Amino acid sequence: MTGRRRTSTTPPVRPQRTGSRVSTKVKARALFAGAVVACASIAVGCGVVPGITGGSGDDTITVMTWAPQDTPATNKPGMPAMAEAYARWVNANGGIHGHKLKVLTCNDHNDTVYAAKCARRAADENVVAVVGSYSQHGRSFLAPLEAAGIPYIGGYGVTDDEFSSPLSYPINGGEPALLAGLGEQLGKACGPVALVRPDTVAGDQLPVLLNAGLKAEGHAPGTDQRAAEDATEYSQQTQLALGRASSDPLKRGCVVSALGDRTETFMDSFRRDRQDYPKVGTGTVLGSLDQSLIDSTGGQSSPYEGAHVTGWYPVASDKRWDPMRKVIKEQAFGDNRIDPADAGVQTTWIAYNVLKSVVESLGDSQVTSLAIRHALDNGLKVTTGRLTPTLSWRYEDLIAAVDFPRLVNAHVTFQVVRKGQLASERNGFIDVSKTLENADST
Repeated sequence: MTGRRRTSTTPPVRPQRTGSRVSTKVKARALFAGAVVACASIAVGCGVVPGITGGSGDDTITVMTWAPQDTPATNKPGMPAMAEAYARWVNANGGIHGHKLKVLTCNDHNDTVYAAKCARRAADENVVAVVGSYSQHGRSFLAPLEAAGIPYIGGYGVTDDEFSSPLSYPINGGEPALLAGLGEQLGKACGPVALVRPDTVAGDQLPVLLNAGLKAEGHAPGTDQRAAEDATEYSQQTQLALGRASSDPLKRGCVVSALGDRTETFMDSFRRDRQDYPKVGTGTVLGSLDQSLIDSTGGQSSPYEGAHVTGWYPVASDKRWDPMRKVIKEQAFGDNRIDPADAGVQTTWIAYNVLKSVVESLGDSQVTSLAIRHALDNGLKVTTGRLTPTLSWRYEDLIAAVDFPRLVNAHVTFQVVRKGQLASERNGFIDVSKTLENADST
């Protein structure tokens, strides 16, 4: 997980939960309803100019996908590349219900100003949706999207704002579900747990979520070790984490790295330092680790062997990903930006299939951002080839998490690195909604 740099060391005041699960859900929905009212009050109406179809005046549907590229921190070039490949594929097969799909891409540079520029460009280009994107700067890009009435479909879920904006339609539980799920996974398998995470505003919430998962399994809270997300080495952090994880001689502890693209840098330091400490396990989340990283660091002999990993989707080798692999082979063969095992690429694939389902549900009606939002808000159910549970964004589909009122899919998968391969540790999806509902009181 990554995010913008911290501007204060004072921890944010979190709302206290009281009462039953029913009263919690009422509060969560009340917050969401308030957001809708606020959105409706914006001068430009949170809608679109009626009658505009994809910004082109013809049967073309124009959307946008953005992600950071060529930065010193987390990069997701495979997401816009996957979006472009998807467009080539659907257009080669007659479009979406006869509509040609046009994908605009934007590099947000992991920067608030560029993130806002991408969103304003989306509004200027009259796109009908922003689809399958990644940005750490939710507040910067969501305000322009809300002002223009543009839905944000299937963001990566790296910021809390994606789970509160009424125009956001998440397809997974984002980083909140991953960390809560990892806590549950490690709570059964580990002794003392030490978390190493970015020293950012977004990173501040990770220990709360991880501890909520640990608590659900009756485990003591983990220790929290902050680290610069763009550091070139992490010796100090690895030594502290190893010392804390190995503090109980009777239980094998675990070190958790949640540093996004810097996880590889962290593990280089971890590999050097671990031999000076008792043996510990490791844990992380998809996005910080994928199969290509395991392969490039030695496969079965890599430092990730035996690591516990929490993801949103089935393992990359699962046959349910075959349609995506077929599209990549047909439309992006040789494009090394697209790794089918990358969680960002997978998220973009699913998000575009959601878009396809929405457009098809509109039949011969005009495809506008307002029409897309109405379809999503009014109970459209989207199946994703069993890559996720069936998705729906009705008011009653929201889980009872006060901090995440737009979250509809809190399912994760438990995986483990075994013989150099990411494999399922437990069959099926695990619902961590109750853990997330209790996270703000942990």
